[in-house]
Amino acid sequence: MKIGIFGGTFNPPHLGHLAAARAAIDVLGLDKLLIIPAAIPPHKELPEGTPASGHRLAMAAKLADALLLPGVAEVSPMELERQGKSYTSDTLEALHKQYPEARLWLLMGTDMFLTLHLWHDPETILKRAGICAFGRTEQDGEAVFAPQREHLQKSFPKADITTITLPGLVDISSTKLRELLAKGEGAEYLHPCVYGYILMKGLYGTRADLKHLDIPELRACSYAMVQEKRVRHIRGTEEEAVRLARRWGANEDYARRAGILHDCTKYLTGEEHIAICEQYGVPLDDLERTAPKLLHSKTGACMARHIFGEPDEVYEAIFWHTTAKADMTVLEKILYVADYMEPNRDFDGVERLRELAYQDLDKALLLGVETTIQEMRERQLPIHSNTAQAQAWLRDHGVTTEG
Repeated sequence: MKIGIFGGTFNPPHLGHLAAARAAIDVLGLDKLLIIPAAIPPHKELPEGTPASGHRLAMAAKLADALLLPGVAEVSPMELERQGKSYTSDTLEALHKQYPEARLWLLMGTDMFLTLHLWHDPETILKRAGICAFGRTEQDGEAVFAPQREHLQKSFPKADITTITLPGLVDISSTKLRELLAKGEGAEYLHPCVYGYILMKGLYGTRADLKHLDIPELRACSYAMVQEKRVRHIRGTEEEAVRLARRWGANEDYARRAGILHDCTKYLTGEEHIAICEQYGVPLDDLERTAPKLLHSKTGACMARHIFGEPDEVYEAIFWHTTAKADMTVLEKILYVADYMEPNRDFDGVERLRELAYQDLDKALLLGVETTIQEMRERQLPIHSNTAQAQAWLRDHGVTTEG
């Protein structure tokens, strides 16, 4: 088993970290990558304004999730939980005890590699782990790496060292990035989920007005609230909703914003959903209290209205995008249908639904509702009353899925 150890302050984690992690997994053939934020780095003081350790851990976790490698990439709080300075030798000793049969690889950037011989207890570091050093620019090539590699291998004959130059790797210091963030800049150096987390928590001097966000910032905040694997669906729903709004004459900006936020609370627990509904006075029936999957539309709508300042039209579209209801507005129909048939969806009947969506929106809505009802019956699950009422209303108004 090969385990990569990617340490650092991650203050904040940026696209350079993400690219290095991906490269290490591929080049070294890692079975596991541990991203480990440092509590007290031995070689430098944490700068003033550094977020609390919990925030750095959360951002590092989002970095791990962004790799889309569940079971491989994960974040570890071990250094944050350990007292005193975060010596790498202590971390490697602990990991060796935890994984005695594993081959450990310590990942680091050029600057850290060039000073490795000056670290605390370098002998233990080079005994317990191979070293994989990354160059951030084309200048960080053999001319830079070779002398230090030779020096380390001469001083520590058993040292196992791999050096990799990744041309085009994001080349920005954390110091510079923090300065940019404080000025309202720097988003291009961050994965959207990390940037959204920073905005929502007001880290690094950011003072975003969450109720008046531009579309890229709204996307980032939405993505920060979900798992990375959900982002493709959210983006697909956003784009489909805009196309449908254009086809049926609805407000395209509202459709876009509803699509961006429609699943933002998808990963909350049942208790968290119920707490939000109680906070904002959303009544729940007995089925909803026992089926949390139904609640993300209601809590997502609450977030859209109360956190992000979205208008009633966006609130209502998100609110009804899971169950549907009788007598829906055009925007409500659009989001329901877009969510059902966005480009990443793949199920029997989806192509028919996509055809209907641009021919007759009501027919597409009815097909979506009836598909849901059929699925619930096959799974012997209760059908929500609003879904049944949506079907009845459409049929009473002469809508069929035939033709």
